[in-house]
Amino acid sequence: MSKLILLGLFVAAMILMSFNFQKKKKVVFFGDSITQAGANPGGYIRLIDSLIRQEGQENRYETVGAGIGGNKIYDLYLRIEDDVIKQHPDIVVVYVGVNDVWHKASSGTGTDLPKFGKFYEAVVNKLQAAGAKVIIATPAVIGERYDYSNQQDGDLNLYSNWLRSYAAKNNIPLVDLRKAFLSYSEKNNPDNKESGILTTDRVHLNAKGNLLVAQEMWNAVKSVK
Repeated sequence: MSKLILLGLFVAAMILMSFNFQKKKKVVFFGDSITQAGANPGGYIRLIDSLIRQEGQENRYETVGAGIGGNKIYDLYLRIEDDVIKQHPDIVVVYVGVNDVWHKASSGTGTDLPKFGKFYEAVVNKLQAAGAKVIIATPAVIGERYDYSNQQDGDLNLYSNWLRSYAAKNNIPLVDLRKAFLSYSEKNNPDNKESGILTTDRVHLNAKGNLLVAQEMWNAVKSVK
């Protein structure tokens, strides 16, 4: 009887060992009001959850929103320990830059490009030192006219070009939302409207905008090894 019990325990142990127990990857989305809203129903983070389930990956990924309205790159730097690193993320998606550009014109409190670059590098270095894989995203739009006639298009292109170059030099995955939004608007905005295509107010995402961001970000996240 004891031999049968031992045999049963051995077989059960082997079966348990044959299962691939895989710890979920914690993905933190770190940003401003766009990301804050992304954690709400219908937001891009919740849509990523839906894409994860559709692909049968719900046992592999856990998503967390860490967005605060009005944040600029230095705000992310100041709260990175409490809001991100203490959560022990495996992957962090940094999506910031709109306020750094927008607030220069609206309130004079934006971030000049040299300072933006230094703080951005500091944020990425801290995340990598904590063991997280980093994905960075370009700021999408402040106005949806595709012919570069929006007031902040020049700065958005400048900051996005810096992010593209930084990502390429440091082998960091890039979600080029700036490029994706302009391409979408060119095809789907025949009247060259300022808003209502992917945004509600020139900046914040509507349903189609949230879906586009979700698809672009999920493609990047699932490619991280």
